[in-house]
Amino acid sequence: MAEAADELSTPLGQQTVGKTRRLRLPFTAMQALAVLLGLVLVGFVGVALFNDNPLGGEPVAHVALRKVETPAAADKQAPAALTEPAAKSAAPKSPAAAGDAKTVTIIDGSSGKRQDVVIGAGNPADKTDGDAPPAMMTGIDQRLLEKSRYGMIPVVADGLKPFTVYAADADRAKAAKMPVVAIVVAGLGVGAAKTADAIVKLPAAVTLAFTPYGADPGKLAERARSQRHEILLQIPMEPFDYPDNDPGPQTLLTSLNSEQNLDRLYWHLSRLQGYAGIANFMGARFVATDPMMQPIVREAAKRGLGYFDDGSTPRSVAQSLAAGQAMPFAKADFTIDAVPTSAEIDRTLVKLETLAKERGTAVGVASALPVSIERLSAWIKTLESKGIMLVPLTTAMLKSKSG
Repeated sequence: MAEAADELSTPLGQQTVGKTRRLRLPFTAMQALAVLLGLVLVGFVGVALFNDNPLGGEPVAHVALRKVETPAAADKQAPAALTEPAAKSAAPKSPAAAGDAKTVTIIDGSSGKRQDVVIGAGNPADKTDGDAPPAMMTGIDQRLLEKSRYGMIPVVADGLKPFTVYAADADRAKAAKMPVVAIVVAGLGVGAAKTADAIVKLPAAVTLAFTPYGADPGKLAERARSQRHEILLQIPMEPFDYPDNDPGPQTLLTSLNSEQNLDRLYWHLSRLQGYAGIANFMGARFVATDPMMQPIVREAAKRGLGYFDDGSTPRSVAQSLAAGQAMPFAKADFTIDAVPTSAEIDRTLVKLETLAKERGTAVGVASALPVSIERLSAWIKTLESKGIMLVPLTTAMLKSKSG
């Protein structure tokens, strides 16, 4: 009270000597601060009591999970509220999309004709070294096969060669005394209908060459052999305009080394069995490149096979290489249906007759176009009256070699 009295009795503008004045907050400010702290506390308690968050404010990561439907649920209709993009992703895949099917476009280098070949799931052309090899064909001499990482491939055994064992029957003594013509129908296996036409509509003396592609080339080749046709295996090789002109999977390429191309060769050799020899499929660049062709021809000769050059390029080194290996060889003199019209095919067949009479042997190659099969069938029926003998390609090879 004394202190209060001193302060009251002090004149205005003067301070009491020796005394310290205390700082006091106004009562209204104290009330505002208390109310604010109270509101914060009430808010925190409210959140803790009424917010359903068991994690209590800990960091949370949100992950979108996609529901995996059972087969039954996948068949149910999508809800009406499902958006179009979501509906597309939810729709079951078609069998073609879900499988391993692949379409390869093969372009003929001379005519520019395109052909789509579907290599489907389970097709040998899509198999790798860990998959099952193609089914074994009937009528195959098991001694003439050895196992590779892709399947069974031909080999020489017990003094027997695939060229000799799988050559079609022919009267070779008669063939040695008269002009002979050999016809090879190539590019088979990728179209079941045209392949079947070639097998059924052409006589057994016509040699049939199969590519390693198609739905089941082994089955078609087996059917051809059951009709006494001898068969060849065509090996896809690099053309000059590769990859715009692409023979197909596992093509032999000049950009690969010898080991890589030999590995690809084994892949092709395993696609079917029972062939007497191999032939190029396209390959104008590859067959003209000596370092690339040498190991291929040498390997084929070692395995007891013959070689057929389709004559598509005059720069091919196959003939000289085959001669160096004492390998049965033939080269096509004419592409019968280079211009696929009846008139042009007939003119080319006349040229083939003339060459056979002049040289003793002539070889023609054709595709399995309907017009080609029709004209060949009609022409072959006239050969006997002209003193010309139709023989399998292997017989023509042997005659040329002995002549």
